[in-house]
Amino acid sequence: MSLQKLIAQVEQISSVEDLPAIKQCVKNSYQWLDTAFDTSPVNQLVTGRAQFVDALLLHLWHLLRLDEVKDLALCAVGGYGRGHLQPYSDIDLLIISQRELQTPTQDKISQFITLLWDIRLDVGQAVRTLKETVSLAKDDISIATNLIESRLLTGNEPLFELMLKETHGRQTWTSQAFFVAKYDEQKARHAKFNGTAYNLEPNIKENPGCLRDIQSIGWVAKKHFKEYDGWNLVGHGYFTEDEHSELIRSRMHLWRLRFALHLIAGRSENRLLFDYQPEVAARLGYGNEAKTSVERMMRDFFRTVRRVSELNKMLLHRFRYDMLNQSVKSQTIINDDFWLLDGMIAPRHENAINTPEAVLHFLQVVADTPEVEGLDTDTIRQLRNTRRAFESEYFIEREACRKQIMVLFRHPQFFDYAWDIMHQYGVLQSYLPEWDKIVGMMQFDLFHAYTVDEHTHRLVKHINHYFSLKNREFPRCGRIARNLDKPELLYIAAIFHDIAKGRNGDHSVLGAEDVHAFCARHEISDNEAQLISWLVQNHLLMSMVAQRRDIYDPDVINEFATTVRSQNHLNLLYSLTLADIRATNDNLWNDWKASLLRELYLMTQKALDNGLQCQATLNERVEQHKKSAVQLLKESGEDQGRVDVFWSRMDDDYFVRFKPAQIAWHSREIIQAEQSLFLEDPDNLLIRANDEIAKGGTEILIYGKDRQALFAQVASVLDSRNCSIHDAHITVTRDGYVFDSMLVLENDGSRLSSKSRTNTLEEAILSQLNKPGFAHDNKRKLPRQMRQLDVPTKVRFFNIADEYTLIELEALDAPGILAKVGHAFVDRNVTLKLAKIATIGERAEDVFIVTNHEGSALTPEQQVGLKKQILYKLDQLEDINIP
Repeated sequence: MSLQKLIAQVEQISSVEDLPAIKQCVKNSYQWLDTAFDTSPVNQLVTGRAQFVDALLLHLWHLLRLDEVKDLALCAVGGYGRGHLQPYSDIDLLIISQRELQTPTQDKISQFITLLWDIRLDVGQAVRTLKETVSLAKDDISIATNLIESRLLTGNEPLFELMLKETHGRQTWTSQAFFVAKYDEQKARHAKFNGTAYNLEPNIKENPGCLRDIQSIGWVAKKHFKEYDGWNLVGHGYFTEDEHSELIRSRMHLWRLRFALHLIAGRSENRLLFDYQPEVAARLGYGNEAKTSVERMMRDFFRTVRRVSELNKMLLHRFRYDMLNQSVKSQTIINDDFWLLDGMIAPRHENAINTPEAVLHFLQVVADTPEVEGLDTDTIRQLRNTRRAFESEYFIEREACRKQIMVLFRHPQFFDYAWDIMHQYGVLQSYLPEWDKIVGMMQFDLFHAYTVDEHTHRLVKHINHYFSLKNREFPRCGRIARNLDKPELLYIAAIFHDIAKGRNGDHSVLGAEDVHAFCARHEISDNEAQLISWLVQNHLLMSMVAQRRDIYDPDVINEFATTVRSQNHLNLLYSLTLADIRATNDNLWNDWKASLLRELYLMTQKALDNGLQCQATLNERVEQHKKSAVQLLKESGEDQGRVDVFWSRMDDDYFVRFKPAQIAWHSREIIQAEQSLFLEDPDNLLIRANDEIAKGGTEILIYGKDRQALFAQVASVLDSRNCSIHDAHITVTRDGYVFDSMLVLENDGSRLSSKSRTNTLEEAILSQLNKPGFAHDNKRKLPRQMRQLDVPTKVRFFNIADEYTLIELEALDAPGILAKVGHAFVDRNVTLKLAKIATIGERAEDVFIVTNHEGSALTPEQQVGLKKQILYKLDQLEDINIP
């Protein structure tokens, strides 16, 4: 099948009533696109589909005899107006008339549009008079933009030309107003993607550096210059020939990627989701090696979007002056090489940035000049040209560059704007081979939102924020940062913390080796190199301990404090860890994670002060918490005798784990329940939720006579209500009552939104626990993204002396996972004491502390039996209703 044969098929259709024939033509067109994709240039296919649609629409228009209606024009607008159509892109049409249409014509147009929908074409249509079209174009920048690229398919040509004249004239949008509107529109669009194209599931059409950025250049040029061929921008002096060719190659690459994505998805899909990435990579010729093929495809993609971003910034900066008829209002000479032109740093001659040393010197000038607001077009051009001229060697090989980069890292303002330039314009990539390897590197999980290099860039910016006077959110990190004698040590650790990802082996260990070699080459003392290397090797330690270990266990604190060794190590590790979590995913940081890290920091600090006497540290905490809780209870008028009775039933571990405000709340609720709820029926359960006392989220308190599968049922109810348990402390009092405290957040990590929300949860839990048996029907389904991810289930056991067994579980975070694990405990007669729940993207990384029915650690035989039962339960991913 060829385009010519397709068009010939269209012309053979003799009636609009012959739907099967028309549908077959459309089907054949998709088969042609699919078959031709592997052998034809993508630009021929994109324009070829538009030509096929042209022929089809014109023929159907003719069959309906709409071409006989005077003062009527059928126009293609938007992307279709440009003559470009991806396989499933919308077909945007404008039907304009000189005056209001007569009913017979309206009926025919309605039949025409209905027919297009019936044959499964995605059509966006508007039927307007000339007056309406001009009026709407004046008020709506999107409509005005679409009309800039309109072309006449058939009909009244003078009417179409008049529409162009009216909608392109200064009375509708001046060049200046149009440019400002499109420039603001682009900034708003970029902001939706957090200002970066380095997202792991990018939108090929809308992301910064993608097709919209190329189209923005074209729209502005068409409006101002009336130029419909980008090559003419070279003649106007905006592009060099090489730059124009580069932009065209980039567009072709993005077109091909989007074309393959449409074919794989079978619809108009512009988001390169994890689901599609392996198939798209295979279709584009990157192979069938899953992650390796996707990695190669995405690296090429990220190289392309950086080029587009650079060219877009260069051109729009020049347009800004020319189209707004502005001249430079402010000129400030910085030195012989650079000056500020309206806040934009610009070279004063053609060789200002012509060597690697000059590139790094330029970054120092930026750091020295806080007034710099951005880069002039010529600055970007010189940076690009020098980066490419020296791409056969890394800047680190030059001794002068090694000295200069340490000057930068020690500069108090370097990590403000100059660091952004270093990252965005590939300077660090040109300097450091290890960094070059992680540029555009994918991270195949739902935990990370960005590529490895973009994540690290953001981490460094978070650390830099600690030093800012505007830092109000992280006062402890601010104090730590301001007291550092050599902040560059923390920055270097941040730059190297993930630099060894993607290499065979532990990236923390390999990164520690890399940074040690870097320090040696850059004349950093051995003691400082060891500190930086320790930070890189242990950058995951604090997060892991806080989220996956019982930080109120003196042995855990002792082990962590022994590894940390000093207050300085603790300060730096805390600052690095906090920034690392926040830079991983914009939705990842929450009050709960903040409270965990803060608790671990403070207890470790106290243990270090006490000479690692961790038990003494926790004993002090017990007495302090009791004393403060007594005062709170006195203020609320509670009877101290009743309080003492309740407290006598709780172990010291309870007073270590909970804050005084929580202890006072628990005491009040339980004492009141004993005087009313339990007198009515000893088998009643106390269920209470509190949004105010736990800093990390909502605490749910459950108290009453113990019963089977209580934790499993509660976990299932909460999961079905789109809530997640992040911490659970389960205690059986000395007189046989169960005391459960669970820290709950919404599934997106935010706090519960209202009192009515917590009341609803209380009622749902109580209703479930009052039912006979312990089954719960949870209808929540496995999310789309998780179905594509392979997360093997791992269950590991560690006995803690003879008393407890610690279970580490790694598995897909499927709906109902905690309920299933809880039922497995019941099935094997295992008692849950503590649960710490961590969700790392698509992975559940949970820790449970349990005992057997005798109150001791599990025997090897019991561990084997429990592991088999957990694996059996978790195999049924969608089978949430467990009897």
